[in-house]
Amino acid sequence: MGLIIQNIEKSYGNKKVLSNLSFECKKGEIIGLLGLNGAGKTTLMKILTGSNLNWSGKVSFNGIDLNTRLKDVQKITGYLPESNPLYDDFLVIEYLIFISKLYNTKKSEIKKIIAIIGLDKYEKNKIKELSKGYKQRVGLAAALIHNPELIILDEPTTGLDPSQIVEIRKIIKKLGQKKTVILSSHVLQEIETLCDRVILIHKGKIILDAQLNDLKKSKQQIIRVTFDKKIKSNSLEKLKYINNIIKISGFEYEISFDTTDDQRGKVFDFALDNDIKIISLYQKNESLEDTFRSLTEK
Repeated sequence: MGLIIQNIEKSYGNKKVLSNLSFECKKGEIIGLLGLNGAGKTTLMKILTGSNLNWSGKVSFNGIDLNTRLKDVQKITGYLPESNPLYDDFLVIEYLIFISKLYNTKKSEIKKIIAIIGLDKYEKNKIKELSKGYKQRVGLAAALIHNPELIILDEPTTGLDPSQIVEIRKIIKKLGQKKTVILSSHVLQEIETLCDRVILIHKGKIILDAQLNDLKKSKQQIIRVTFDKKIKSNSLEKLKYINNIIKISGFEYEISFDTTDDQRGKVFDFALDNDIKIISLYQKNESLEDTFRSLTEK
């Protein structure tokens, strides 16, 4: 069944934060939540984890209603908040034992999650002695220690160095093969790297809900080319699949094609046929960032 969200409404005073929000998430799916600051992402995650109870609508996970059986949903939910609150004076192993007791988790599961997250060499260290990256691992281990079926991650790689980001992403990607994962991030590359699907929330409403593969297929192809001399724009219009031609400056042009097939060879042939030399030629495909900016600006 997975996660089903129906018609969620949430206001703070007279300000509506979420408006008629509805979507579903399946097992084995990593969904990326995108939106500007104040769009409603964090509020949604607080609702899903039960830390915000004053809202209307319906949420269920695997048939369990969040409104009527909150504790049952929380038992199968893992949550890593952006702030990642930890007890700094605890040893890593002490902290994870403490968290495991809240969920009545077996000791064998503690060792298992320590190995998965890569904390083996640090379990006897005090949390305050750890780097930001390893503190983030401790928070992730605490969120996963009870083997949850629904995992909610708020900015999971904030403040990490590049190598730590790669390691955490690998862990999340593996989790997403068997779990339902909702991930909020301001890093668009992270969403593109990790997620199967993206949901864009703007002013409390969903303005985009799409599979990333479908987004990539539907994007137009953009080629930036610089010739050695001036040409007539209408001569370029004879190329197949042409959507738009923009003269950037001098002899430089940006050509948009309504096809995912690589058109660089066609542009090269055009130059050869017209006795024109190409100074530079590269593909500049529309990114998730372009889509995000376009939709939120509208």
